[in-house]
Amino acid sequence: MPLGKVEYEPRSLKELLTEMKDTSELMLDLAYSAILFNSPEIAEEVWELEGEIDELIYHVRMAAMLGVRNIDDAESMSGVLQIAEAAEKVTNAAGDIAKILLTDIGLPGTMRASLPEARETTTRARVSEGSGMVGETLGSLRLESNTGLRVIAIRRDAGRVFNPDRHTEIEAGDYLLCRGSEDGVPILTEMATGHPVDVEEAPDAHIPDLEHAVNMVLDMKNLSELGVGLAYSSILFNSEDLAREVVKIEGRMDFMQTQLELWVLRAAQKGGDEGKLRGLLHLSQSSETISDAAREMSEVVNREIETHPVLGLMIQESEEVLTSFEVGEESPLANRSLGELSLETETGMFVMAVEREGRWIYSPSSSTVLREGDVLIARGSRGSESRLRKLASPPG
Repeated sequence: MPLGKVEYEPRSLKELLTEMKDTSELMLDLAYSAILFNSPEIAEEVWELEGEIDELIYHVRMAAMLGVRNIDDAESMSGVLQIAEAAEKVTNAAGDIAKILLTDIGLPGTMRASLPEARETTTRARVSEGSGMVGETLGSLRLESNTGLRVIAIRRDAGRVFNPDRHTEIEAGDYLLCRGSEDGVPILTEMATGHPVDVEEAPDAHIPDLEHAVNMVLDMKNLSELGVGLAYSSILFNSEDLAREVVKIEGRMDFMQTQLELWVLRAAQKGGDEGKLRGLLHLSQSSETISDAAREMSEVVNREIETHPVLGLMIQESEEVLTSFEVGEESPLANRSLGELSLETETGMFVMAVEREGRWIYSPSSSTVLREGDVLIARGSRGSESRLRKLASPPG
């Protein structure tokens, strides 16, 4: 989306970076959800956000240049610009993902059938005039407890409300942008509109190589999102270990893309729809671009110069908290699976990775059993963080 004339506005670099991070992550979540829900409406939301992020990054560059006074400042600020440029790549890739639905490229119907494998999703719901949500606050609705979804932003008229809290009141016509468990989407839709989710389209004919390709794309989706989350975590915790894990993910994504291309070619030979198979290739290329951008973010940690403190503040003050903690002795989390614990529904936190005895479990599944001593990296709201931390390390 072309960037028109932008007037400079004096804003703090921390504020700009925080909004940039929140907006770019929202775009990424919405783009993948548009694909998995086959929703052109959500895809259009991505395109609207792309124009906003272009303007934000322009202001980030201006603020960074104005904040440089000497060579030390310039070295430190170079990391800030590297993060901004990587975030811009993420948003461009998200726009390319949305374009798959907004053009005639298309994707196989098995994408939607495979949705449960995608773990966490982002969705959009418009609040109708007659909805019981109108006039209620997010706190009174208790959406996280009732649906497993949390409101991460609200589009209202021509603007957006980021970081809505429990006191935020819902108005008719609001578009709620929510993230969390896919199981809660029908409940949210019913509450907001009074209508159930549209019936999904029938999957394509059974073609083994096509199923392999679809599963590979879903794995790439999960890994690319994880890479971005771990990259920001490596900056927040100044962790070279996490930065190295991001590099490993990027290497794995390169290998997966090569495998995907082979499976797509085989599926085409066996009668798969060439147009929709082309969509899989577009999606995989965008996912690989996102993992490349995550690697570029993590490289800031591995540089010998000091990381600019504004980067840590950016992550700490964003609408979504990244946290790391250990499963303590006698914790109710120990020796129970993530599926049994239902942490996303019970606490609103999404576990991105588990470190166990020096090795990482990426995108742990519902069957993953937690053990005492496991280190979890999770994301969610600030209130959710405190609930999960209490479970992990209960008072003695």
